[in-house]
Amino acid sequence: MQRRRFVFNFEDLNCILKLLVGTQLSVSRLLVQIQREHLFLESRVLRSHSESIYHSDRRFHSMRLLQLGFLLALASGLSAILIYFTGTSNLYGSHRLSDEDVEALQSLQGGFRKCVSANGLGLQAVSGNDYCQVTISFPGDTASKWKDPKTGEVEGLSFDFNLCEAVATWEQVRNSTTILTKEFIDALPNGWEDYAWRRINKGVLLNRCANKTLCMEKLSLVLPEAPPYYPRQFGRCAVIGNSGDLLQTRFGKEIDSYDAVIRENGAPIQNYTEYVGKKSTFRLLNRGSAKALDKVVELDETRKESLIIKTTIHDIMNQMIREIRIKNSIYLMLGASFGSAAKGTGLKALEFALSICESVDMYGFTVDPGYKEWTRYFSESRKGHTPLHGRAYYQMMECLGLIRIHSPMRADPNRVVKWVPSQSVIRAARIASEKLLRRVGAGSADPLAACAITRKQVEWKSTMVSSLRKAAVDHQISVKATTMYPLEHNPGHGMLCTVSAS
Repeated sequence: MQRRRFVFNFEDLNCILKLLVGTQLSVSRLLVQIQREHLFLESRVLRSHSESIYHSDRRFHSMRLLQLGFLLALASGLSAILIYFTGTSNLYGSHRLSDEDVEALQSLQGGFRKCVSANGLGLQAVSGNDYCQVTISFPGDTASKWKDPKTGEVEGLSFDFNLCEAVATWEQVRNSTTILTKEFIDALPNGWEDYAWRRINKGVLLNRCANKTLCMEKLSLVLPEAPPYYPRQFGRCAVIGNSGDLLQTRFGKEIDSYDAVIRENGAPIQNYTEYVGKKSTFRLLNRGSAKALDKVVELDETRKESLIIKTTIHDIMNQMIREIRIKNSIYLMLGASFGSAAKGTGLKALEFALSICESVDMYGFTVDPGYKEWTRYFSESRKGHTPLHGRAYYQMMECLGLIRIHSPMRADPNRVVKWVPSQSVIRAARIASEKLLRRVGAGSADPLAACAITRKQVEWKSTMVSSLRKAAVDHQISVKATTMYPLEHNPGHGMLCTVSAS
């Protein structure tokens, strides 16, 4: 019989390494592992019909328990040494979490849990096993109707979110431009060869923009030289979804009172103004709606809507723009990476709004209890996508102070969102989160520290900034007139920054 060798496996080594970088969970995980080993041994003993197997298994697992016990003692000792020399048990790579960082993250979680409980209409938030993780759960009697078209599984009633990722990523959105520009492509290393063709339908046939002139021609009608909008350019903004629950409340006049209104896809205004208002500043389009530009531009009688396409430019779009003489401004969206965020055009519309507005309110999203099917206020019900996950995610956004939700059950325009963590707590938690996530520029209060790529700016700002509202001007001063672009799929969530020559 071959003798079994007792070696440290990867999980054991990983526990020690995590302790060395300061994770407080290592000791608890070792305790859990010891408990699992003990239970596994007992189950093997109960199933064993052979005395030799019984003694063999017992010797082996006894050694495993001794091994894990040794690791536990070693981990505890190392943790004590680290705390003695550093004053904290939280070291993350080259960044150390101070007591203030830990307090900020704990305050964020505590306030967040209270906020979800007070404002979520039955939703509850529970902290996870570290400073970042939270689980938002629906009541057990919630009727989940949506099924995954691939697996057939019914959508669950609880969802895990990372508050650290959320506060860090959304803060970047607040400081960045989300419109694709020629400045961005030119500044991006190999921008035309590696990126530009991806924003053109069937761009793979363009041989990585070997003919740059052809690529520029296809993008020219939707590619401004520099950003047309600034962070904080608009004050109060409303994002209008397409949910059928809009017909339950007459929000029309309230919606028209906002500085800017952002609508989605082919949602009509005429015949519904009492419920959805008539004002429309921007319209975010998915692939299907973008192919019907000729019909989309007719939805706004003023023909002043700016159209933001979140996918690619098609030849048929260029043809319509030229032949129909569409006068609306049309742009492609440049967005951030949100990981396990809610899906669909609604989230992208909120992202765009947060990049140009000081405050954002949302209407027409299915966010109230009693969801049965995905509906639209202007057509028959259709199949939606992860509606409960979306509702939980939007509640997370509200309880991080990013948006305010309006719905039939939250129709009071003066509704106060209770227990939202203060801006000072969110700011401190964001700095701590960037350390934990090892973001570019982590630990710095300077937003420009997040710049992973820096290039010279095209000369365009001097004549435009003076006409902006004060909040936008103040922001431009704070970032030294730097334009910040999100870098999609950048491992450190660094940003591409163009700086003013002056």
